[in-house]
Order: sequence, then C-alpha cells, then structure tokens
Amino acid sequence: MRFPTYYLSHGGGPWPYMSGEFRQRFAALETFLQALPRAWPATPEAIVMVSGHWEEHDFAVMANPSPPMIYDYGGFPEAMYHIRYPAPGSPEVARRIESLIRQAGLAAHLDSARGFDHGTYAILAVTHPKGDVPVVQVAIRADYDPASHLALGRALAPLRDEGVLLIGSGSSYHNFHPRDARAESRGFDAWLEETLVAVHPAERSERLLHWTNAPFARAAHPREDHFIPLLVSVGAAEREPAELLYREADLLGMAWTVSSYGFGVN
Repeated sequence: MRFPTYYLSHGGGPWPYMSGEFRQRFAALETFLQALPRAWPATPEAIVMVSGHWEEHDFAVMANPSPPMIYDYGGFPEAMYHIRYPAPGSPEVARRIESLIRQAGLAAHLDSARGFDHGTYAILAVTHPKGDVPVVQVAIRADYDPASHLALGRALAPLRDEGVLLIGSGSSYHNFHPRDARAESRGFDAWLEETLVAVHPAERSERLLHWTNAPFARAAHPREDHFIPLLVSVGAAEREPAELLYREADLLGMAWTVSSYGFGVN
C-alpha cells in the first residue's frame, strides 16, 4: 500500500480560514484539494510536509508533539493571527525521518520548537480539516541545491511503504514583480509539464538538476524556495510516472499559471 507523492500549490496566506472574495479566488484550488484524498489507498498514518516557507542550513525535522502556529504572512484581518490547525506532530516519525536522512549521508537535526507555517496548513486545512492525522514538516536547505533535495526525496522514499504521505508545498510560479507574468508563467509551465510528464524519469531528474536552463526559469522563480519542494517529491518517486492534477491560469487575477502534480498516483 504505497502512497503517492505530490507537489502542490498552497495558494496565498491563510485563505482556507477566510470568507468572501479572497477565499473565492481559490475556489478551484479548494475543489481540487478537497477531492485529493480520494486517490489515496487509505488514510495516511502521518503526513510529511516539505514547505517552501521553512529553510535551514541543514535538513531539519519538526519533532514537536504539539506544533504551534507560525503566521508567516502580513496584511490579513486580525483573526487570521489566531487561527489554529489542530493536528499533532509525531516525534516517532520525526526520528525515523532524521535517521533516513542521515543514512543517506546528509546532515539533519531535529527541531523541537518549530511550528506549522502556512505552506502546511493552507493545504491541510482543506484536505484534513479536522487535523486528525499527525503532521511532520521537513525543512528545505537554504542553499536550494537541486541534487541535495533530490537526494532528500530518495532518502524519504521508504516512508511511502510505511503509511506516510509526502507533500511538497510551494508554487510552480512565484514572482510578485514580473515583467509579463502571463508569458513567463505559461512558458515555464509548459517546460515543467514536459519535464515531469512527457520525458523518461531518468531524464526528468537530469532536467530538474539544471532547471535554471528552462525558459523563463528565473522569471518564474527569482528565489526558488517555492520550487525546491518539487525536487523532494520527485526524488521520493523517481522511477514512477507523473500526472498533472491541477492547473489554473490567472490565479488571483495576477495572470499567474500554476500547476500541481502527483507522482506514482496510479
């Protein structure tokens, strides 16, 4: 009973906790996320989230049994700074993750203080609104090295056969000061779909290692914090096919085209 892996857009800030126009902007994303658990073989024992909003020098693993909240956004109503995602952590799963990372020859440490950032709860508040599945976050490395993050995914692959779901959380386009967001996001999105879906998995990994050669790469990701979680999801399902699961053009009325993918879904 092997779980798939995912690279998902998490939208903007605390949108699932809001109402009105701002939440409506994410209606298509919400519908997609609500349906996502139907593709899983069972309810996961735990969920591992690799969020683009947590960076460390080395790979860090959340080990807090009751993770606090991190309100890593600004300009929202006061109530959005008091929301709570109630899922527990799992020190046991955290120790397993740290062990797997170290066995792969990568530096890692446990972090007993880290809480959930919105890259985690903006997705899970929709897929698991009751917070009834333990969640462990894993930090990306601040050097954004593609090879190291593919290696992290490979190291975490055994978890998929242990009842654990792995999600990379970011955005396939992330530039708030574009010259031409429509052309940039669509151009990069076309390359990304070809790379993930159309080519052989071995070539897929090689292309991702050199992703900055893609059309509009740096226009799509001036900083690759929201792209790097993809490498982890791919590494954990490196020999398995990818599937485009969700695409939306003109997200937030900003002419962004963003996509989400699953690996080993079928």
